[in-house]
Amino acid sequence: MFRRAFWFTAGAAAGVWATTKVNRKLKQLTPESLAAQAADKAIETGHRLKEFALDVRAGMLQREAELGEALGLRAPADDPALPAPRRAAALGRAQDPNPHNHSYNRNEDH
Repeated sequence: MFRRAFWFTAGAAAGVWATTKVNRKLKQLTPESLAAQAADKAIETGHRLKEFALDVRAGMLQREAELGEALGLRAPADDPALPAPRRAAALGRAQDPNPHNHSYNRNEDH
């Protein structure tokens, strides 16, 4: 009698556990859940890419400073301490009095 009760209880517990496991998995596979998981992964990937880009930028600036020091250059060409006309001349560009007055045609890019 106790043996039957034990196996009945064990079978019922296994059924409840399996049902719970299957229902949990089915909820994870709903379209809303899949969309939320994809959005979370996209956001996480975006944060990782941003951190990578910032690390690359920091390394680039550090290496540029090392090279400038090794070559005896003191101020980079885009140093905000330089006045605008000198900065433009250092960059090899003429200073445009109205830089926002240009028309842009996307077809020229192709």
